[in-house]
Amino acid sequence: MKLSIKYNAPLTLTYTLLATTLLLLDSVLGAGLTERFFLVPGRGNFTVTNPIHYFTLVSYVLGHANWTHLMSNLAFILLIGPILEEKHGSFKMFTMVLITALATGILNVLVFPNALLGGSGIVFMMIILASFTNIRNGELPLTFILIFLIYLTTEIMNAFEFDNISQFAHIMGGILGSVFGFLRTHQVKHI
Repeated sequence: MKLSIKYNAPLTLTYTLLATTLLLLDSVLGAGLTERFFLVPGRGNFTVTNPIHYFTLVSYVLGHANWTHLMSNLAFILLIGPILEEKHGSFKMFTMVLITALATGILNVLVFPNALLGGSGIVFMMIILASFTNIRNGELPLTFILIFLIYLTTEIMNAFEFDNISQFAHIMGGILGSVFGFLRTHQVKHI
């Protein structure tokens, strides 16, 4: 039996390769790539005449503060991403990731004073969206309710800690994952 390796989840694997390459380059070269091109400025620091700031509204999901930050995000993305890509398709998942990144980036610039970095919002969007995989007509899975309540409670409690973690991005990702899940379920029922 011949065994071959398949690039089975293009979005998930491409994200993983890009984020890992970026952190590797930043670590080896010490070039400050992350701070220049992959960090959404906080409220009051966004310059409308700086084209890089517009790019960072979505690129921040590729940048990570360190290897621990990256690996904790990739553990979930590599686990959940392929399942979601198989269910929804790579292009639809890319669209959901892009909307989540952009919405979170814009709200961060408008509301929060701290910069934003990393794919944690995408992780939480995927976690909540994955809980919709077994939804049926007129039924709301108890697992979705429990995941959402545990997740939301944890993030709200953590929001009062000064730890340089954007619980807002996590909450926004979870909310958008819920919206995408409900919309996708509604679309599937009417096709």
